[in-house]
Amino acid sequence: MSDNGTYHLPKGTSADGPYDVHITPESAGWGYSGLRILTLAPGGTHALSTRDSEFLVLPLTGSCTVTTDGGTFELAGRTGVFASATDFAYLPRASEALISSAAGGRFALPSARTEQGGHSARYGRKEDVPVELRGAGACSRQVNNYCLPGTFDAEQLLVCEVLTPGGNWSSYPPHKHDEARPGQESELEEIYYFEISGGEDAFGYQRVYGTPDRPIDVLAEIRSGDTVLIPHGWHGPSIAAPGYDLYYLNVMAGPGPDRAWLICDDPAHGWVRGTWDSQDVDDRLPFGEDR
Repeated sequence: MSDNGTYHLPKGTSADGPYDVHITPESAGWGYSGLRILTLAPGGTHALSTRDSEFLVLPLTGSCTVTTDGGTFELAGRTGVFASATDFAYLPRASEALISSAAGGRFALPSARTEQGGHSARYGRKEDVPVELRGAGACSRQVNNYCLPGTFDAEQLLVCEVLTPGGNWSSYPPHKHDEARPGQESELEEIYYFEISGGEDAFGYQRVYGTPDRPIDVLAEIRSGDTVLIPHGWHGPSIAAPGYDLYYLNVMAGPGPDRAWLICDDPAHGWVRGTWDSQDVDDRLPFGEDR
């Protein structure tokens, strides 16, 4: 959360120590969600203490080895976020890990503070990651569902990534998840971390807005390496400018006793979902090595 009251963190403003991005519950001003982006040079290593949080080690570019008390996990990784989904490792709270990369790479470390520790360190296979094509027409996007209820067990951590072809809108219609309403909506803090194809001039936009009781107003131009924090409010669209494909990693966690991702559409725009039945999914999807 920046000092001027917005929630857009441009690349580098949230860096700390060895990390390109370092967001903790304390720095965000909330209770649970966190994210670190780690770059390792060829032959580089990094020691990670999870302390009071559970983590994923999720390659963005490159491969790595994750060594913990629970074993050693060889992550094949990927050549980039638009190339494919990736394998990953899960690390429970109160554990120590060493991340090493022979060829170097960039790695996302999403986290969630938790008082529970029932899960052990383990490997997540790329082949087991559900890849979903969501929406249609100009709202077409791809969702890689790494660590959600029903896809991978965790205490409170929820992680997915969304890939949007240039010119399309995702996280649309706008939705929120900031109230605990059983069966309807769950209370979750959320981090968006962005990468955009097309070089340093590539850009997109992110919208977040609130209610009269809980105001928030963000319309941010975003570039690769930027993050947007969403403590509450409607969020979307995430807009991919024409010519520039948009990637974002979503990290969510909250206080509820049940690990759930339940959203509520903005009633002013939820009707858009009903138009998708008459439209085709964008034929640029899915993203992959052969695209």
